[in-house]
Amino acid sequence: MTFSDYIFLFGGMGLVTYLPRALPLLYLTHKQLPQWLIDWLSLIPVAILSALLAPSLFADAVDRSFSLGKPELIVAIPTLIFALKTRSLGGTVLVGMLLYWLAGLLLNT
Repeated sequence: MTFSDYIFLFGGMGLVTYLPRALPLLYLTHKQLPQWLIDWLSLIPVAILSALLAPSLFADAVDRSFSLGKPELIVAIPTLIFALKTRSLGGTVLVGMLLYWLAGLLLNT
């Protein structure tokens, strides 16, 4: 590939990344969304986070079964309590990492 091909490629990637984000923003800037849609859209981050976390916390990857004794779930509970009490992102990450490390040592996983 030549240099101009790379420039065209990077420009095209930037365009297809930017346009799907910019067009709805530009279109909806002067529109008033109904309240039910705003309420529904506010639930999307929670749903995405739940969909990402639930399989790793509750399902065993080897036999795809429901498991409440996974180290990830055991660590997630005190980490969640710490996060709710302190509201510290950095502290929560450190506590979660420390607890996961300790669980690996104690449970030999």
